[in-house]
Amino acid sequence: MEIVHPKCAGLDVHQDTVVACARVVAGSSVTHDVRTFGTTTQELVALSDWLTAHGCTHVAMESTGVYWKPVWHVLEGSVELGLANAMHIRNIPGRKSDVNDATWIAELLAHGLIRGSFVPPAPIQELRDLTRTRKQLVREIAQHTLRIQKTLETANLKLTGTLSDILGVSGRAILQALVAGETNPERLAELARGRIKASRADLVAALHGRVTAHHRFLLQLHLAQIEALEGAVRGVEARLGDALAPFRAAVDRLITMPGVSETVARVIVAEIGFDMTRFPTAGHLISWAGLCPRLDESAGKRRSTRTRPSNPWLKTTLVQGAWAAARKKDGYLRAQFLRLKSRRGPKKAIIAVAASMLTAAYYMLKDGVDYRDLGADHFDRRDKAKLAKRLVARLHELGFSVELRAA
Repeated sequence: MEIVHPKCAGLDVHQDTVVACARVVAGSSVTHDVRTFGTTTQELVALSDWLTAHGCTHVAMESTGVYWKPVWHVLEGSVELGLANAMHIRNIPGRKSDVNDATWIAELLAHGLIRGSFVPPAPIQELRDLTRTRKQLVREIAQHTLRIQKTLETANLKLTGTLSDILGVSGRAILQALVAGETNPERLAELARGRIKASRADLVAALHGRVTAHHRFLLQLHLAQIEALEGAVRGVEARLGDALAPFRAAVDRLITMPGVSETVARVIVAEIGFDMTRFPTAGHLISWAGLCPRLDESAGKRRSTRTRPSNPWLKTTLVQGAWAAARKKDGYLRAQFLRLKSRRGPKKAIIAVAASMLTAAYYMLKDGVDYRDLGADHFDRRDKAKLAKRLVARLHELGFSVELRAA
């Protein structure tokens, strides 16, 4: 097999060690030099010097957790780096049982059999860390909110059925009063502000319960955690504002798409970057994001169309945005959702809408243009003849005779 990279290396990265194999072709002979390094900065610098001494021009490693990142940052700029998907490496046949991981990676790299994963530049990586951290903090707030609801149900306080948001202005005032020791339903109901979900009488009835010191302790604990997390979210938001400054134009462009809020746009830019040359086509991006159905067919029978596991941060955010877009009237995305929902169900339909949104984002970022909605009647205009035929057939079934004339 043709040698693509005569001087290369494979790295097997662990938490405490990095096993390196330098593969060097000299004439008709091939030598493998295997050495183990630590993961401290000094050891990684020594690894870089060792690779330079062997004349390695290309280095590949598996994407093992976050352990590869320090190695990548130290070696970046001195050699051509490639980050390999562990699943892709395992699926390549021909590996012998006595070959260690680093040697096998070096062999695959030498023959050009390793497909590099997408590694964004440092500013995008920092933005990605911030958006992911924000999402984790918001999830933790939601978890503590559910625990508050559980505590209220245990005390037989039915606030979740009378207030639309127990962490809103009215909900927080009532919760803080409960923590302070107030148990009178009338006085607690007076703390409600503005319009609420239920009537005042229903609110008073819902506040009749059995609140003990144990319940107050749990409520105080979860409220304190939520306040601390909300403060952390505000800090991340402020940091995000600075990190987003170089990509402000891309975010503003994405916001023109239905269903894409500021939060969704930030996640899209953080996860896929702004340089679409990394993906040859929109289809490659859709596949990378795990939004295309799997083709599993044998003997004419389709076994499964389940999407493959992929980037959960991007996929979940796009699905949330797709639900928002599907609720917007008189738009292409809603028309697509309704069209597919009747045949394939809501879950598959919403994945298709998310894929369409990511396709639009690809071309918006690639061509530097705003979103242009195709309109709710796009499918009718595209399939005009099919629609007319279907409607005529339906009228015939109902006993009508139809003659079509051009308007």
